Amino acid sequence: MDAELEKLAQTVVRIVDSQDPDAYMLMFEAHQRIGDAYLRERFIELREVRFRELSAGPRLVIVRDILLEVKRAAPSVYEELQAIAEAFTEDEEARAAVGGRTPAPVPSGSSASFTRATSNSVLDGAFHAPVVQAGTFSGGVHTYYAQPPYFSSLPPVSEWPPLDTADPIALGVRRTRRLPSESPLPPYVERDCDRELDARVREAARAGGLVVVTGAPLSGRTRTLWAALFTNLSGTTRVFAPPPGTDLRGLPALMRGRGDVGCVLWLDDLEGHLGEHGLTPALLADLLRLRVPVLATMDDQAYDARRFGASGRAGVLSGVEPVELPRAWSEGESERLNTFDGDPRLRAAAVWRGTHTVPEYLAVGPELMEEWRRARRPDAHPRGHLLVRVAIDFARCGVSRAGIHADDLREAQALYPEESAGAGAESFEEGFTWATDLRHRVTGLLVAGARRDTWTAFGSLVADVEARSDSPPVPLGLWMLAFEKAKDKASRWTVRWNAHEALVPGSDSDPEISVVLGRINLMIGDFQTAEYWYRKAADAGHTAAAATAGKLLAARGEGTEAIPYLEKAAVAGHVEAQYHLGKVLAARAHTWLSLAAASGHPEATRALPPLRAAIATPPDTVEE
Repeated sequence: MDAELEKLAQTVVRIVDSQDPDAYMLMFEAHQRIGDAYLRERFIELREVRFRELSAGPRLVIVRDILLEVKRAAPSVYEELQAIAEAFTEDEEARAAVGGRTPAPVPSGSSASFTRATSNSVLDGAFHAPVVQAGTFSGGVHTYYAQPPYFSSLPPVSEWPPLDTADPIALGVRRTRRLPSESPLPPYVERDCDRELDARVREAARAGGLVVVTGAPLSGRTRTLWAALFTNLSGTTRVFAPPPGTDLRGLPALMRGRGDVGCVLWLDDLEGHLGEHGLTPALLADLLRLRVPVLATMDDQAYDARRFGASGRAGVLSGVEPVELPRAWSEGESERLNTFDGDPRLRAAAVWRGTHTVPEYLAVGPELMEEWRRARRPDAHPRGHLLVRVAIDFARCGVSRAGIHADDLREAQALYPEESAGAGAESFEEGFTWATDLRHRVTGLLVAGARRDTWTAFGSLVADVEARSDSPPVPLGLWMLAFEKAKDKASRWTVRWNAHEALVPGSDSDPEISVVLGRINLMIGDFQTAEYWYRKAADAGHTAAAATAGKLLAARGEGTEAIPYLEKAAVAGHVEAQYHLGKVLAARAHTWLSLAAASGHPEATRALPPLRAAIATPPDTVEE
């Protein structure tokens, strides 16, 4: 075990146990600079009651695992945590030196009997500072009073952003996909609880008080509360959104000096703001007297642990009934989603979210896209990246909800020769495991399909790839493979439709595209459309297409039109075309010899029987 990592882990556990206001706040400010959202969520676990209730061994294991991931994914944050830990250790040693050791003897001749310096507070007062306990002082005593450090650490109200310029993403609303032409967030879809929540927010803005929205992870609680805040409060309202662990004890003093300025305290993930230096029942009572609204969100499990647990912090929640946001969307909410035809992200969510909720789809999607994009590096998960791309392209073809077997994903890799060659260091099994592992307790990049033992790409990946102009096209060969793997008539017609939508625009410049469209239509039984595409490819110089176009024309009795196509392929050495050309020409010869024989030409009469035998062979099936 890395001794440096072990030492840091032990110190982090001590910081969590002590909840030292400075180190605790700095540590959780640092964690916000971790780019990986899942890793940030794991770091937040350290604040929760259930973590502190674990025994020392399991806690240390959890912290070591998290720090190891931080060291790998965010080395600068790891170094920052080391600096915080070192400062905390120095403070521990300093406190031990003052309060835990025998004081030095008082020099002779001194009239003061120095005992020790300790941290004191005045009951029900606001005095928090070092106090010297002593015997007799001789001479004058001078008392110097300064504002407590937690007061000066809070920014003045004038620096709080007005609501109409506040950034919802900075306040905790999860970002969604954003292409150059798209707004930072899609339109808000009204939730069933909005009317009740709006009323509570308005009442809190009028008289003060705490409003809490609870819900499962990725249920949309922060976006829902933001919508209520933005809808019901003035745009000039000042919003204070402190990072977790901030010492909030100076807030009442700030509020008393704010004048007529409207303010709101925004505490996303409230569990990170509870504790003796955070939101306490006394502080909440002070803010209520000052008519300051406090708007907060909490994970369901975090709320239950603090509301019904033994911790004294439950007092903050005991007098508040939360607004509960269900994970599953109601029928009415889903119907309202379908009204936003103008926003491509919401339209895609309606089509591609599958079994996931809209907030899950919108919030997890960008994280999965970024992880998938970065996985293509040789030292990351190039095989996993390729398998996900194959699944995305199968879905773009039209084989999505039904899913694709793992063996089909394995087979399709051959259609991506460059990517497949670059993924050799990672095995199929390793890439597949990486692609299917659960992220954010919600989904993998590959999710289970509708049929047993099948897989499909998470819907947002498909929608985002389709929406980006720089996305590579589906390989032509995969269109044919997708058609072959489609298990029912409806799926095959979907593949045919998508193939036309995707490929027709490029058919003038690439005869191979026309061949693929011809083959798909031929296999589905639309011979007329198939003939059109094969003739188009043949006219562009495609030899095999000329052979198939000639066969199709001959099969429907258009021998005269068939001959040029068959002749072109036959001259190029296409054996099947040579055979069919011979049959067409023999049929024409039979027509003319029959006319001659009917007029009494003896040689024509003798030539007809063997010619009839040659052309009487059963017609073969038209295939490329």
